Amino acid sequence: MALSPLAEVNGRIAKAAELAGRPADAVTLIAVSKTQPAEAIEPLIAEGQRDFGENRVQEAQGKWPPLLAAHPRPRLHLIGQLQSNKVEDAVALFNAIHSVDRPSVVDALAKAMAKAGKRPDCFVQVNIGEEAQKGGCAIADLPALLDRCREAELPLAGLMCLPPEGTEAAPYFALLAKLARRHGLAGLSMGMSADYESAVMIGATHVRVGTALFGERKR
Repeated sequence: MALSPLAEVNGRIAKAAELAGRPADAVTLIAVSKTQPAEAIEPLIAEGQRDFGENRVQEAQGKWPPLLAAHPRPRLHLIGQLQSNKVEDAVALFNAIHSVDRPSVVDALAKAMAKAGKRPDCFVQVNIGEEAQKGGCAIADLPALLDRCREAELPLAGLMCLPPEGTEAAPYFALLAKLARRHGLAGLSMGMSADYESAVMIGATHVRVGTALFGERKR
């Protein structure tokens, strides 16, 4: 019998982790459910998938409250860029935010967490390929932004990156891992459908996989 997409991805993660001398449970698989309807998400929940990633706060607000009422186990990860005016909504809904990338967002998150009494894990997104069109903190600005996060007492979990499309991702993953070690951070949110096995071997603690689980997104 053919494996389900979820079983296939989990098996590949386990194999990559074993090759790297890591336990498979050191890696959290985030199923990227952006643009996916509830009927595509529910079978994964039923199969045991716990962590899901969304790009936009507004889309998640429209989709997840009924799902969470029916299935209280899932944990939600915001993996898209966070606008300052959506910070309170993001803190209310998400368990982790992977796109902290500028001081204004740090300050808004600190205020929203204090107000809500809820503290989602925070990953600082690094513009690892220095691409003008991408979100993320410049590598040179990372020490100051991490200092700002610590001063604001954000629950700092690690670093996140999106390597440039169409390039070999491994060197960028290795650079993110080096930056995390330099700054005493354990979490590495990196790797997607095309390269998550490479990310796991380089130390990813969170991989964000959409297409390999849900199929190609409908445009």
